[in-house]
Amino acid sequence: MPSDQETRPHTRSSDEKIKFTPGTGKTQASNSVLEVLGVATRLGLTSFGGPIAHLGYFREEYVVRRKWLNEKTYADLVALCQFLPGPASSQVGIAIGMMRAGLLGGIAAWIGFTLPSAIALMVFAFALQGFDVRNAGWLHGLMIVAVAIVAQAVWGMSRTLTPDRTRASIAIVTAIITLAWPTAADQVLLIGAAGLYGWLFLPKASVPEPPRMSVPISRRMAVICWIIFLALLGGLPLLRQINPSHGLSVFDSFFRVGSLVFGGGHVVLPLLQAEVVPPGWLTDTQFIAGYGAAQAVPGPLFTFAAYLGAVMNGWPGAAITLIAIFLPSFLLVSGALPFWDAIRQHPEFQAALNGINAAVVGILLAALYNPVWTKAIKTPADFSLALAAFGLLMLWKLPPWLVVVFSAVGGAVIAALP
Repeated sequence: MPSDQETRPHTRSSDEKIKFTPGTGKTQASNSVLEVLGVATRLGLTSFGGPIAHLGYFREEYVVRRKWLNEKTYADLVALCQFLPGPASSQVGIAIGMMRAGLLGGIAAWIGFTLPSAIALMVFAFALQGFDVRNAGWLHGLMIVAVAIVAQAVWGMSRTLTPDRTRASIAIVTAIITLAWPTAADQVLLIGAAGLYGWLFLPKASVPEPPRMSVPISRRMAVICWIIFLALLGGLPLLRQINPSHGLSVFDSFFRVGSLVFGGGHVVLPLLQAEVVPPGWLTDTQFIAGYGAAQAVPGPLFTFAAYLGAVMNGWPGAAITLIAIFLPSFLLVSGALPFWDAIRQHPEFQAALNGINAAVVGILLAALYNPVWTKAIKTPADFSLALAAFGLLMLWKLPPWLVVVFSAVGGAVIAALP
């Protein structure tokens, strides 16, 4: 008897072209896009816990429950998106949407997964602007919980990404240099240098031949996406110099962060801080408070950009920052999917990625100290609250949103004490 997966119309053998919907009519294609939008929206409303948890939610929904793709293909997509810069979990969702319903499916997957948390963070930004909360205890509690959450990220990532002496040393050196020269340009140079070191000197592990993966994007379209990506990455800074408008400067900064941040999630913190605080677009307090609030909502942490944009310029600012930080993901995923089978067979890419990931740990370690620790921990009571939040996350495995609520209440209590 054929298996369930063999009888479903949306699966194929390794040598067949994918058939994404039965039939060929526009109505059927539209239904597939709407189907992707509906499933992604539900995930965007319920996916708490960060990028690793998101990948678990995706596997359960797309692989186990709906069987839109098999385990090997899903693992392939995860590997690709871990290799690309940008938010890995969002990129996996975009890739699955593209495989299901083409480019429009990728857009629908992004909208559904991203919009719920983006709206919540924009509302939070407007609430901050409507009240004088500069000395609010609960706001300081949000800054404190960021210490625990970033510390958890550093701990978890270091165990996975710096398991040996060489990569741990790369992380330490990167952290020291980042603290000495805390600019976005220096962080990008450090990531590039670590990748080059990994390419040249780290061990080259053999990579098993992956299963074939067909996608509804031609290689010609993929090349066009790469050209657009490189043109924007190189051209936006030049346009910013020629026409120094605020909107263009913001779009350039957030596009560059979305293009160059490896590791996703919490790693975006130091790069964004270097882009928005020194020019005076936000204060450190506004930045870290929003980062703490971002832990309490489901969906991708990159929607933190919507909060930053809303603080700077309301709804239009949020739209600019949100599109700018996620646009590289669309271009990179669309450009890489048709070539991924060939790329994965080169061990040198894996070695370079090992070096990059080690540098990412170092950058995040530096961010844990400055600005997160230096802006949040002022008294022994602050440290005690951060330690309690860290224990609830690491030992008791409470969901991040619940720990955020705990810390906000704790901050208010500390502020009320004589």
